[in-house]
Amino acid sequence: MRPIVLLGVPSTAGAFAPGQELAPAALREAGLATAIARDGRPVEDRGDVVEPFRWRPDRAAPRAQHAARVTRTVAAVRDAVARELEDGALPLVLGGDCTTGVGTALAGADALLYLDLHADLNTPASVPDGALDWTGVAHLLGERDTVEGLTGGAEPLEPAQIVLLGLDRERSTPHELARLDALGLPAVPVDRLRDDPAAAAAEALARLPEHTRRAAVHFDVDVVEFTDAPLSENVGRGTGVPLDAALTALAVLMGDERVAALTLTELNPLHGEEDGASLRRYVEGVAAALRGAP
Repeated sequence: MRPIVLLGVPSTAGAFAPGQELAPAALREAGLATAIARDGRPVEDRGDVVEPFRWRPDRAAPRAQHAARVTRTVAAVRDAVARELEDGALPLVLGGDCTTGVGTALAGADALLYLDLHADLNTPASVPDGALDWTGVAHLLGERDTVEGLTGGAEPLEPAQIVLLGLDRERSTPHELARLDALGLPAVPVDRLRDDPAAAAAEALARLPEHTRRAAVHFDVDVVEFTDAPLSENVGRGTGVPLDAALTALAVLMGDERVAALTLTELNPLHGEEDGASLRRYVEGVAAALRGAP
């Protein structure tokens, strides 16, 4: 049984607004480590791998805000995850915004399972808001007009190495739609995830490249319908799937022996109920998925 190691990334450098930098502390306070260890699984908390960074406007670089900070954070996550993988642990990376998962994927994964409502294929040239958190997949693929050096010069992943689970094409930008069609990224749509989450997750696993040895899972909580569990940075209503569906899919993914690391992103603890009910549901579900992992 691989020990699980918690790595905090309290940063919203790549985000649209502040809030997600509070997630690592909130998850710890909600008892994530205790819940994972309930059946005797070893759990260690390594603390945070970067200093806290709260989003603020970057007026000097409006199209790629805080790019240097994001680049340093990606490198710190990559190095920390790689060390834990070398030691035989399963890193659980607590973000932070979605750029956190870029570092996890760069730490030696040869495939990425992307549980997210969005494809994150935008670039600083294609959207004007300057937030890098919906550009992560574009950077991993080495797309044009991405931030030079953000992935540390790593060899880009091939489109077949990234499987999108929960994609809502209606929430994609025109640029993303064009690149999705051009690249042919494997994708299991949000409707399928909603209707049968276990089967959707199994389909995503089946679409991994045949020779996958080490896959990373990226779980963006914005795939969850906000009114069912108000946790995500994205407060849009009428999208996504129930929290239980997302957690069911996560459990199937984490039960695959090829999965070596998990990133949790885009959780804004300020959005949940005052009594913490949704956060506790999320923590218990994530812990259950990890307790069942090989």
